[in-house]
Amino acid sequence: MTRPRLVGLSVISLSALLAACATQGAPPEPAAAPTPAPEPAPILVTSSREPATTPEPATASDSAIEQAVGAQDRSLEDRALDVQRKPVQLLEFFGISAGQRVGELGAGGGYMAELLARVVGPSGKVYGQNSKFILERFAEAPWSARLAKPIMQNVVRLDTPFDEPFPPEVRDLDSVLLIMFYHDTVWLKVDRTRMNRAIHAALKPGGVYGIVDHSATKGAGTSVTEALHRIEPGVVIEEVTQAGFDLAGTADFLANPDDTRDWNASPRTAGERRGTSDRFVLRFVKRSE
Repeated sequence: MTRPRLVGLSVISLSALLAACATQGAPPEPAAAPTPAPEPAPILVTSSREPATTPEPATASDSAIEQAVGAQDRSLEDRALDVQRKPVQLLEFFGISAGQRVGELGAGGGYMAELLARVVGPSGKVYGQNSKFILERFAEAPWSARLAKPIMQNVVRLDTPFDEPFPPEVRDLDSVLLIMFYHDTVWLKVDRTRMNRAIHAALKPGGVYGIVDHSATKGAGTSVTEALHRIEPGVVIEEVTQAGFDLAGTADFLANPDDTRDWNASPRTAGERRGTSDRFVLRFVKRSE
């Protein structure tokens, strides 16, 4: 097997423009202004499809996520995708924070990998994996261009197959994410049992395996993975739990109950409906041995 190619690149600091704008020109507070009541803690809506646990409380990493998403040096194309992908909620739900070591399978052109790089910062590391098929089909040019950005210095490029995504030295990861690509591993005939076990081996005890994908209709299973680029969430849950993970939570912030789920959700064919598919969000945790 061809050994993975690893590339490291340079970094720039995050912009503080949003924080400055938020305070500029604010009127002085009245001398006798009453103390405002504390805002209620944010409530995570859990999915009705599968049982979910109570989400973990917010931490100081939340501000780092908001700053990463709000950075003004991100491309206009990436920022336009934020509306449909909700990266703040997503990265908070998966518990991504500064200093972590995170893997992303199916990194594609690097939209999520760049956000991960910004959040984990110089003390963290991101391992962005793409298979030969993805690179040859559509990702080589945009992925290479993105990796040339200074902010991507803490990203390691992995050109590896899905069923053997990490080299032996990549271990004790905090999280591994697979965003809207699990369904593709079906029609690409990836050995998903081997893939999920490899992810399990690369994670530290209690590490998070986060999956987002387009939902298929109940009973569809894996039958429409190529035709509609969708998969039934129950299939994913069954396969991943069999590999040694526990389902720790689900979320509805990418759900769309009005989606008929009978059209192709691939970004290349969805057209104006891109970003409106009903998507499930699953957080798995590596089961204790």
